[in-house]
Formats: sequence, C-alpha cells, structure tokens
Amino acid sequence: MSETPEWAGRARVVMLGKPGCHLCEDAWTVVERVTDQLGVSRAEVDLNGVDAADREEYWDKIPVTFVDGRQHDFWRVGEARLRAALEG
Repeated sequence: MSETPEWAGRARVVMLGKPGCHLCEDAWTVVERVTDQLGVSRAEVDLNGVDAADREEYWDKIPVTFVDGRQHDFWRVGEARLRAALEG
C-alpha cells in the first residue's frame, strides 16, 4: 500500500488493532503511558472497521502504530522508540 490511510491521521499517535489481541493490549498500554506523559493525542482504530484493502495490508502486522500519519511500528511498541519519534 503506497498511500497513508486517512484514519492514520486521526491523532498524533494512532494504533490499529483488534479486540482480543494481547499484543494490542500491551501496545496500547505503552501508547497511553507515553502520550499521557508527553501530552499528545492518541486514537485506537479497530482493524474490523477499516476498508478491505487496509485490512489486507495490516492484518498480519497488528498492532500497527502510526506517528504523525506515518507507519511507525508493528507487532510491538517500544516505549523509548515511540518517545523519541514524538520528541524528535
């Protein structure tokens, strides 16, 4: 996929995940902690609510995080790496 999905720009940090995903729960905990500490916006997007092309693109990578509308990480969220992206 060459274009950034419109939903990736809903907040400064966006995480694409799905209910019942333990990696998503772990990643969201990190996203919440970092965004709260830095005072930046965050949004969670359900994989089941995006279009078919985006589901196909990201289904095997969730959770996928986006910073400032660009893909940042997938599978896991590193706290130091996320903080550096937001502060840099």
